[in-house]
Amino acid sequence: MSLSEQKIVPADWWQAPVAPVHQPAREQAAQRQTQLTKPQGALGRLEQLAIQLAGWQGTPVPQLQRVWISVFAGDHGVAVEGVSTVPQAVTGQMLRNFAAGGAAISVMARQLGATLDLRDLGLAVPIEPLPGVHHLNLAAGSANLLHEPAMTNALCQQALLAGRQTVIDAAGQGAQLFIAGEMGIGNTTPACAMASLLLDQPVAALVGPGTGLNAEGLRHKTEVIEAAVRLHGPQCQSALDVLTRLGGLEIAAITGAYLAAAQQGIPMLVDGYICSTAALCAVRLNPACREWMLFGHRSAEPGHAAVLAALQAEPLLDLGMRLGEGTGAAASVPLLRMACALHNDMATFAEAAVAAEPAAC
Repeated sequence: MSLSEQKIVPADWWQAPVAPVHQPAREQAAQRQTQLTKPQGALGRLEQLAIQLAGWQGTPVPQLQRVWISVFAGDHGVAVEGVSTVPQAVTGQMLRNFAAGGAAISVMARQLGATLDLRDLGLAVPIEPLPGVHHLNLAAGSANLLHEPAMTNALCQQALLAGRQTVIDAAGQGAQLFIAGEMGIGNTTPACAMASLLLDQPVAALVGPGTGLNAEGLRHKTEVIEAAVRLHGPQCQSALDVLTRLGGLEIAAITGAYLAAAQQGIPMLVDGYICSTAALCAVRLNPACREWMLFGHRSAEPGHAAVLAALQAEPLLDLGMRLGEGTGAAASVPLLRMACALHNDMATFAEAAVAAEPAAC
């Protein structure tokens, strides 16, 4: 998006109303579920997923063919504090891997027939332009949140708008489902710091090993996050303050994308700890966007459970995953497609000439 285009977007664009759910389609889908050749409720959440998708898509026969996956990459200044076992150069190296098709999310996107969209918000170690990658280069990563705000207000706004533009691009391609993924060495540190303030919970209850820290590394990471929370907490009067001072470029972009998806009427499938923290931030900025969210999986990162609880979210999968990239959400897409197929293709009692079963059978 050009600077001239950005100027016409209101500064508080995320507070605009979200798209309404189509209640007639939802009700028609719910009615169809009572007519299918099965006891009512026998397919559990698969039934409710089909009904939700019907309301979101505005049709009693929902489809899920066009899945859009955006991976947002950005580095974090706090990585210099030794909060990760992996050097920051790996963010760019993994972005190359995404573009070349060798990463887990690349494989999953191909398997799903999904669009894989790559957005480089800003890396600490510059890389060459990559085919198929949107190099936005908003900054050389975020600042070190241990000593200063991770972003300026202006930079955070740019990142939020970058996420918004991504969703506008997805809407233009007719996306029926939006998945955000992230890549940024050290980004469980800002996610934990944000969650601590947004949930008013101690860091020690939310911190995890990230890329595989040992006990000493985890102790050090905890101390860094606690110090950052003490530094910035008094200045955080809103979720936007928390995002600006303790977040990061890719976390802000994902937050903006979630807000825009709800406004555009595109259901979103939320990934793990990082993305769920962005979702929590989005819901604090505009509570109505929660109605457009599904949650793909429960991460093995300890803080994810607390974030999910705050969002009253019940993930579709619990596979012990903690990779990020959007992989946990992508892994649950086949369940949504199965829900649609069962809803649309099962025979009704009348069509199959089967006597309707009692609801309690």
